[in-house]
Amino acid sequence: MNTMQASSVVGNTRPPLSLTRLLLLCGAIAGPLFILTVLIQDYTRPGFDPRLDMLSLLSLGDWGWVQMVNFVLAGVLNLLYAAGLWRRLHPGRAGTWGPLLIGAYGLGLVTVGFCRTDPANGFPPGSLAGTGPSWHGVIHALGALFVFVVLAAALAVFVRLFLARKERGWALYCLASAVLLLLCFFVGFTNAALMARLVRLGVLIGWMAASMIAIKLFCTPDKMQQTRDQ
Repeated sequence: MNTMQASSVVGNTRPPLSLTRLLLLCGAIAGPLFILTVLIQDYTRPGFDPRLDMLSLLSLGDWGWVQMVNFVLAGVLNLLYAAGLWRRLHPGRAGTWGPLLIGAYGLGLVTVGFCRTDPANGFPPGSLAGTGPSWHGVIHALGALFVFVVLAAALAVFVRLFLARKERGWALYCLASAVLLLLCFFVGFTNAALMARLVRLGVLIGWMAASMIAIKLFCTPDKMQQTRDQ
């Protein structure tokens, strides 16, 4: 009886998460958490129209701090994710540029979180148009460009990783995500009527692609890394 109980206890015991997998988990939740928080705000912020208003405008107004925290939290989670990528992949293929670019992506999100955009399109309600862009509005715009470009570059790096592993489906997914991410961003800024929707679609594609890679690596732990973590 005691032997059976001992076997049951052993069988139900799960090994604790390694530090590397815990860091990868940060990347896995970063994208979905960011998007969920934006969706909740889309339909709870008075006067905000997600079809016409850029999601960055959520950083303004009485509840603007929610989106500011959302940007910064997503950035910090991706910085932790970058550390996990370094531990998991370095010095192999994508082990240097993958973590560096994801880290830059995270740093960019932190920057646009602290440097809010300027009011636009009548949001927040009651705001008055300024005489020109503010310094923090300019930094926010440049930071957004930086975030999209470095994330697309990171996805391109992972194309090489998955091709080397002969996982062509994942390589194609990363390549398609990188291309669509850039198309949504740059085409959006040439079409005012579709800008908010295209940029929002680009965020969905890019942020989720980064998190899907984290989920992929989290679910296939490296045996050599497990030995180093012990």
